[in-house]
Amino acid sequence: QIQFADDMQEFTKFPTKTGRRSLSRSISQSSTDSYSSAASYTDSSDDEVSPREKQQTNSKGSSNFCVKNIKQAEFGRREIEIAEQDMSALISLRKRAQGEKPLAGAKIVGCTHITAQTAVLIETLCALGAQCRWSACNIYSTQNEVAAALAEAGVAVFAWKGESEDDFWWCIDRCVNVDGWQANMILDDGGDLTHWVYKKYPSVFKKIRGIVEESVTGVHRLYQLSKAGKLCVPAMNVNDSVTKQKFDNLYCCRESILDGLKRTTDVMFGGKQVVVCGYGEVGKGCCAALKALGAIVYVTEIDPICALQACMDGFRVVKLSEVIRQVDVVITCTGNKNVVTREHLDRMKNSCIVCNMGHSNTEIDVTSLRMPELTWERVRSQVDHVIWPDGKRVVLLAEGRLLNLSCSTVPTFVLSITATTQALALIELYNAPEGRYKQDVYLLPKKMDEYVASLHLPSFDAHLTELTDDQAKYLGLNKNGPFKPNYYRY
Repeated sequence: QIQFADDMQEFTKFPTKTGRRSLSRSISQSSTDSYSSAASYTDSSDDEVSPREKQQTNSKGSSNFCVKNIKQAEFGRREIEIAEQDMSALISLRKRAQGEKPLAGAKIVGCTHITAQTAVLIETLCALGAQCRWSACNIYSTQNEVAAALAEAGVAVFAWKGESEDDFWWCIDRCVNVDGWQANMILDDGGDLTHWVYKKYPSVFKKIRGIVEESVTGVHRLYQLSKAGKLCVPAMNVNDSVTKQKFDNLYCCRESILDGLKRTTDVMFGGKQVVVCGYGEVGKGCCAALKALGAIVYVTEIDPICALQACMDGFRVVKLSEVIRQVDVVITCTGNKNVVTREHLDRMKNSCIVCNMGHSNTEIDVTSLRMPELTWERVRSQVDHVIWPDGKRVVLLAEGRLLNLSCSTVPTFVLSITATTQALALIELYNAPEGRYKQDVYLLPKKMDEYVASLHLPSFDAHLTELTDDQAKYLGLNKNGPFKPNYYRY
């Protein structure tokens, strides 16, 4: 009964009345969504009031934050406590290093998804001695109650679910532009924070001691800065660390792709034709999950090595234009832009589902759909029907933004692996002696990758075999690792 009532409220909030929806209407509508059955369990009764216009204080009298509703802090705290149960490795790191305070003096400005899992990371950094200011890297992925819990705990967090583009940049600026507080470390997901500091606050950027970046998009931006000779601080590429690439990108997406699609569309995958654009780790995870449910999966690729992997895994590698008229679902996960163009969208069949599993909203050309000849119809939170003049409908999810964190949740355990990697990268960069890292982009040392993995093995009651002295000598290894050379492909 309760669930049914919630569903009815959700549907009455977005009447499916025929009529064209302008770009401004689309943004304002989407920025006030509250998806009660997914990432944020938030009362939407005050959604029309922007958090920027509210005067809120936490129980300690501080107003150094901007969240949807500080009164949700208690519920958010329970969410964080639940996440901690499946992030034992990160909690173990917190307990081991808490006495040493390896981040004492660190002033970390962060821009990531703000969920219960990242809250555990943020509070770990604080426990290790850091001061943190945080904003969201995605306008749809923030769990409002978790942001409230962080604000109540004293973290300067500026984020809420359904920010506008202007809100997004305002939140980032509020984290960076502070009297009497200057960041010396950056933790980024997507590169927007790094880009903002580099462009708007060059004097601050020059004093940063290290940048930790976890996404393909953000890492690409860092390498561009490095190549141009404009990267004046050392940066750690966490995205290509083994413990991020082979676990978060693969296993997280293998489970969350289905969660996001099921929650938004109720689609049955058996017999459906699906095309996955990109066969990196994210694409591999998506394809494996869809194949297991009986979908007919096609893959598009630019890289012959990834294409050959797809073929050997039993997928047909095609050009998108070859299958666009027949597929039921299109999923992008390339990190590129304009992978799905207006030409592709025009040729899609009626009710084709289009979504993105890459970090940025550049892969699907959503801008080309903001035209007067097309009608936008909001049917659910984060679900739009884009209607052509002949009546054809394309189902667009999260307006082309990251599907899993916008429309569902992600597995806590695998995020513990990524969060532990990020924490160690920050500790390494902050405490590294002068000269160890130059003004360039680095991969996490192999020894740290192995340490992160070892912290998570007890959860499975896994027991590692130890090398004998003779075996270690034969292989030319230290008995305690690292066990693989840097060039090893896992």
